[in-house]
Parts: sequence; structure tokens; C-alpha cells
Amino acid sequence: MELLLDHARVVPGLDATGRPSTAAHPGSLLVREGRVVSVGPAGRPAPGAVRIDLRGRLVTPAFVDAHVHLAETGQQAMAVDLTGATSAADLLALVAGHAEHAELSGRPGVVLGHGWDESAWEAGTVVTREDLDRATRGRAAYLSRVDMHSALVSTALVEAAGGESRMSALPGWSARGPVAQDAHHAVRDAARSLVTAEDRAEAVSTALAAAAAAGVGQVHEMGAPHLSTPDDFATVAALAERARSEGRAVPDVVGYWGDRDTAVALRLGLVGAAGDLCVDGAIGSRTAALREDYADAPGVRGALYLDADDVAGHLVACTRAGLQGGFHVIGDRGAGAVLDGLRAAEEVVGLPALRAARHRLEHLEMVDAEQLDALARWGVVLSVQPRFDALWGGPGGLYAARVGERAPAMNPFSTALAAGAVLALGSDTPVTPFDPWGGLRAAVHHRTPGSGLTPAQALHAHTVGGWVAGLQGGAADLPEALGGTLLPGAPATLAAWDTEDDLEALCDPGAEAPRCTLSLVDGLAAHDPGGLVPPRRAGR
Repeated sequence: MELLLDHARVVPGLDATGRPSTAAHPGSLLVREGRVVSVGPAGRPAPGAVRIDLRGRLVTPAFVDAHVHLAETGQQAMAVDLTGATSAADLLALVAGHAEHAELSGRPGVVLGHGWDESAWEAGTVVTREDLDRATRGRAAYLSRVDMHSALVSTALVEAAGGESRMSALPGWSARGPVAQDAHHAVRDAARSLVTAEDRAEAVSTALAAAAAAGVGQVHEMGAPHLSTPDDFATVAALAERARSEGRAVPDVVGYWGDRDTAVALRLGLVGAAGDLCVDGAIGSRTAALREDYADAPGVRGALYLDADDVAGHLVACTRAGLQGGFHVIGDRGAGAVLDGLRAAEEVVGLPALRAARHRLEHLEMVDAEQLDALARWGVVLSVQPRFDALWGGPGGLYAARVGERAPAMNPFSTALAAGAVLALGSDTPVTPFDPWGGLRAAVHHRTPGSGLTPAQALHAHTVGGWVAGLQGGAADLPEALGGTLLPGAPATLAAWDTEDDLEALCDPGAEAPRCTLSLVDGLAAHDPGGLVPPRRAGR
């Protein structure tokens, strides 16, 4: 089937010289066999082609979200949203209401919640385990902090994780407030074991639908033993196959398994043993590994889960196995361990092989210009989340409270791009939701002047950058026009937006995100609430 998207304003993403661009081309976009045929004046569709009048809507390449957790995102639909909790009492009221509603609805299992952030609460406020036990009526409960690196848990969940005698021996244990580090990992595993396979599969499906509705055409799923299960990838494959049989699509899923043992990634045919293989934790939970003390917690420098030898060994193994390796790393001490590990890996496999593997780092918030130059030399992809800076950066923000004068230098996007690094933007959902326009605005209007990107650079990083990040093979040989753009020959993976504004205006600080009215993945409808694309069965 051919599609002619007529009366559109098409943003191909690159100009005639191959540089990032936000320029829109009025006219039509012709799609044949899942690929873009032409952009501009109306092409010549075949007889029987489907013409869709977009009435001046903006059309862009579908966004690539380079860091997601699908099941955890979808589970929010069956969990209590704690992002709006303004105090401990508010959180407990939300949890109690959710627990009661779940029981009345016949879903009396584990109470899940996400998104609380105590940094704006009254100083010294604590939610105790006893408080949570009363709010949940004694049920198992796991309430993750907004950064997903610590949690509030009930007594019933502690018992499911092995009991207080076992938990109290683990780093990060607290008998009163949130648990972090190894104790957090243990209770998170226990909570996940209480979620049924059916609920988890439903959550993956819900998250993919949300991505498509946000104009996201590809996601990078960051699976890991402490976060998810390999069965999630089987769920993704089944959903994609069912969609194809019905003549529609779901967003492409590029899979990663964050484990130093590469066996699962190789068995499942994933792109890499990377993602949330954690070198350290997060700033908000004070578990990111710092060289100096946290400004608001003297004597605390976070947690270093992997050292330089661990990093080097994993990168060598991945390079030899043809996999992308990579790590979650945020703090400056964690970054130092990764850089030392990369240097050691280069000595073993050589620079050409290391570059060709295109290893990647997630978040990397505390990094300097010299380190960025080295990372670009090694061909390392930087998967970053601009909305972290929008939420927690700037004077008076969480980062300033946690790390003081070190905060303004965090997330130096423009410096990374100037060094020649590949930037790929993402959400880390459910830490922040699918919101590519919010990501663009945050990248452009960085809270540290001079650290942000231009709108064209941000669009490129949220489309082509993400597409490149998810590919195996030598970066020098990548045909950029074949992914993340709407140039002729590119996959017809795109989004149409109900707006009269241009892309630059949509990146203004106060701009409202436009509504996605249509998203296609390889020419098939992934989100089509208005029924613009007629259904097409497989084989037709």
C-alpha cells in the first residue's frame, strides 16, 4: 500500500549538506513499501494509493527514546502515582486510597508506587515503615523514589525479601526510612516477584502504546536482572508480530540486557549487554559515586558498584562478542572508573575494535571536557536525559542542594557535541514520562547557560542520534539518511502533529507540546486515533 501524506509541513531533519535542520518543506510526503519516496511537491502515487489530507500539520521523524523501562512504565497504570505528593502525609493518603481501591477492585496484590521526591518536603520529614504498614493495611508495598535508586517499603515486603535479619546486613538498609543500595536491590527483586506475568505483559503493551501516542517510533529497552526479566523481550516480539498480522505496528524496540554475563544478550539476539549495568547510583538518593562529599551529607560519597577492572573486563568481552557494552554512570568518581576502564580495554582490543563496538554510557551527568574528548575518541555514545536538568538543575534545585558548586557543570550537552560525541536523548521512563517535546525544550534551554543545544541539534540527537546509538557496526560507515530522518530512502517512521507552529517555536520554554495525530513505523500505523490509515492485513 502507498500513502500520500498531502498538505503537510515536513521536517526531514537534515538539510542539503547533511547538517541538522529544523526547516519544514510544505507539500506532500509519499510512502511506498514502508519507505519515504519523496518530500515536497506532490509525488506520483500508484493507482489505489491512500491519500491523507494533513491540513497543514507538522510532520517530523518519529522520535527515538534512547533509555526506557517498558514494564516499569506500564505498571504505573496499575500503581499509585506519587509525583504530586507534597509531604509525607500527602504520600500516605495517596497510598491508602490506592490500596483501598485496589482491594475493592479485586487486585489485592503488592502495592506499587513511584515518583516521590522528598527534596521539596519540610526538612526532616520521614515516612516510617510503621506509617506505610498502616496505610497499606499490612500489605507488601514498594514505593520507588523518582530516580528509582531508593524506595519506601512495608514490613510485609521486607519479610518477602528475607526478613529484617537478612536485610539489616545489606548496605543501604534503614529500619526507619527509605532503603538504598543493595538493600534496595533486594526489596525491588521481591516486589517484582509478586507481579504476575500477565500483569507484566499488559504493562509492556501499555507502555508501547504510550510511546506511539507520544510520537516515539523507537525505544531502547534497558532490561537488567535487577529491573526486569528476559521474558519482556518475548512479550515485545509477540506484540510486534500480532500488530503486523493486523496491518499495524508498534514502536521498534532495541534491546539491551545490563549484565556482566553476556549470555542473555547473545541468546536473545539483543544489541548489547549495556544500559542499567550500574557503576553507581543517583544524585537524588545520594548513591551516585562522588570524588568529594555530598554538600548536604558530610562524609557521604555514594556507592561505586563496579571499578575500573570490572568496566574493562566487560568492555573487552562485549567487543569480542560483537555486542555494545555500556553502563549507567552519573557521579564524577563513577565517570573516572569508566574512563580508566576504557583506557585499559583499549590496551587489550585496540582502538579500532573499541570504536567499532560503539559502546554507550547512560546519564553521565558529571563529566568534564577532557573526559568528553576521550570518550569521543573511543566512539562512545552518550545516552542522556535532558529533563533531569529541567527538573533538578539550576540555582536552588536538587542538584545544587546535593553537590553544591559542582552542580552547574553537570549535563554539559554542548561540550559533548563539540567534542564529537554521539548524543542520544531519552526519558528514562518512568523516571520522566514519554515527552519528546519536553526533552527538546530541556535540551535547548539548559539551566546552565552555554550547556544547551540548538533546536536543530536537539532534534538530531532525539532522532538520528538515537537511531545511531542502537546500531551495531562501525560508526564511520553509518548511512545516517536511512534512519531518524525523512529523506528519500529512509524508513517511513514519522509523526504528524496537530499544530500550526514550526519546530523552533515548539522548543520555546513556554510552548505547549502538540498532540500527535498519527505515528507510522515503517509505513504502518502505530498510533492513529482518527482512523486516517485504512487497516491492511499481512500479505496485502
